[in-house]
Amino acid sequence: MPGKHLYEYAVIRVFPVLEREEFLNVGIIVFSKRTGYISVRTVLDESRLRAFRCEVDLEQLTQNLDSFQRIARGDLSAGPIAQLEPAGRFRWLTAVRSTALQTSRPHTGLSEDLEATTERLFQELVL
Repeated sequence: MPGKHLYEYAVIRVFPVLEREEFLNVGIIVFSKRTGYISVRTVLDESRLRAFRCEVDLEQLTQNLDSFQRIARGDLSAGPIAQLEPAGRFRWLTAVRSTALQTSRPHTGLSEDLEATTERLFQELVL
């Protein structure tokens, strides 16, 4: 679809020690209702995570990030949430939670190219 598209995005964050409220940005979720676009990009930099001097189950964290990606893609093996429409998946992924893996509040923008916008946000906010 030509033209600008309204989109929402949220940053995926790891809180290694919830009580300290320190976090590491590890991914981005971008969603456009009009186009049905939803994308999750993640990266887990173990050396940056170790700088928090904490015990983190990296295998579990990797599985959780993979689950975010599978839900966003609508992968049926990811369970019933993945079967929702893109808007429902985005709302579930960005719901407030008190676990080690959280997202920022959603923010909005306009984009002519949602893939390029996703990559730009990933570069600016995560890498």
